Amino acid sequence: MKGSTYRRCYCRGEDGKALGKTCPNLSSRRHGVWAVRQELPPREDATRRSFSRSGYDTAKDAQADLDKVRALLDLPDGDDAEGQVRIGDLLEEVSKNKKASLPGVEETRRRFRTGLKLTDVMTVAALLDEWLEAKEKSRRATTVNGYKSRVNYHLRDGVGHHRLDRLTVTHVQDFFDGLDDRNEVIRAENEARHEQVARATWGKRSRPPAAEAQRLAAERAALAEMPPFRRITGQATKHDIRRALRTALNFAIGRQYITFNPAAHIDIGSAKRPKGMLWTAERVARWRETGVKPGPVMVWTPAQLGAFLDEAEPHRLYAFYHLVAHHGLRRGEGVGQDWTNVDWKARTIAVAKEIVTDGWTPIETDPKTDGSAAAVKLDRETVAVLLAHRERQGGERDARLEKRLPWTDTGKIFVQEDGTWLHPEMVSDGFREIVAAADLPPINLRDLRHGAAALVKAGGGDIHDAKAKLRHSTISLTSDTYMELFEEYEEDLAERSAAAVPRARKPVSDTAAHASLTHGPDGEGQDGGETTPDLPSS
Repeated sequence: MKGSTYRRCYCRGEDGKALGKTCPNLSSRRHGVWAVRQELPPREDATRRSFSRSGYDTAKDAQADLDKVRALLDLPDGDDAEGQVRIGDLLEEVSKNKKASLPGVEETRRRFRTGLKLTDVMTVAALLDEWLEAKEKSRRATTVNGYKSRVNYHLRDGVGHHRLDRLTVTHVQDFFDGLDDRNEVIRAENEARHEQVARATWGKRSRPPAAEAQRLAAERAALAEMPPFRRITGQATKHDIRRALRTALNFAIGRQYITFNPAAHIDIGSAKRPKGMLWTAERVARWRETGVKPGPVMVWTPAQLGAFLDEAEPHRLYAFYHLVAHHGLRRGEGVGQDWTNVDWKARTIAVAKEIVTDGWTPIETDPKTDGSAAAVKLDRETVAVLLAHRERQGGERDARLEKRLPWTDTGKIFVQEDGTWLHPEMVSDGFREIVAAADLPPINLRDLRHGAAALVKAGGGDIHDAKAKLRHSTISLTSDTYMELFEEYEEDLAERSAAAVPRARKPVSDTAAHASLTHGPDGEGQDGGETTPDLPSS
């Protein structure tokens, strides 16, 4: 292919056009600069292209770069059309950036032979973009949106500027340490804003006097200048961020861009999974007194769940809440199930689809994990509830058709009045209304799934039974979330197990174990009453 070095200048004639080779001063060796031009292999669409660069001080410098370009062009075999296009793409890209140096021949040869990306420099941000593009083709939209959130709000600014091949454990650790520092700033700013809000608020029902009104106006002006309330980056979110980065870097290793994953070797502390806690009578009383929930994941007792279902029974979506409460389906799984997934004879429902939200738009996807796509065994009462729901749904459809109102046959078990998909948030709204009407201690709709695990224990099952019920991928996931909840049932189960043994005499616990704990040191009651044996010390 043709190529050459030549001398050029940037002089222009009276008409403003470049003189080029016609410049009379080119006869002087000190005038102008040296340039290189080399024809490149055609693009994939067969269009012609070339490598060109100028600004060399001497002909020797220009010739050295021309020789390097030709050495790069010689890397593919003569019959390797695809390889020639790859080298052409590389040199065309370098030619566009006048400040970019030519890639090294040996390094390019290594990358070329191993199928690696030929560009010498790739930033972490560029990798993240390539990784997300690949994910969009293989993962569901909600998962990709989660990855995009971590990339756009944290990783792109935090580590995106680093060269991929020079990213180290220190770089990644410094990024996560910076999140901790940022959290401290946010906490301090939020606390200061809370204090300022208190100063800028007139808590009385009457209008403030003139002096107070002037002070409040100044306080509110100061409040407007303060940073808004912000959320800190919690431990669970930090683990999500690291998971996204680690997955992206593993993708880079798979593409042979790098050979080491620094995100796999940093310490950000453990992410404690919220533990399920039972709404005992003591906790309910404390909540009613203070309005504070004892923990982030609260679970109803069977009696409380029964009260909820009694209140929910008139609701048109009662069957949904009954199914989720007894069998632990996720919200999207319950909303997304088709009637064809119910096997009435075997009393099972096959979790095959779910409806989730992408932003606010409901979309149908496959279940969350492979293990989630499984058949759930139904009890006879749930089957009866679903049959009644199907009959009621058929009545709704017939009534609308008689009135010549539209009905969309989506085949879903739970639908709106016109047969169209339920938006997942609709069942959450209905759930909150029922809980308020029943005057029950608060839980979230997703906590009904946790309650299904509690029902397993209440029915005499163990943690392995709960794993199967909830279709968890590992026993550790079930144990981490529900072990403490299961232990809260241990006392009740121990009493029931002991009571299952028939005895001729009256149990000791009916007398001694329930005696007063106000005995004197000599064994005689402090009120002079009858004494009972002391309980054994623990």
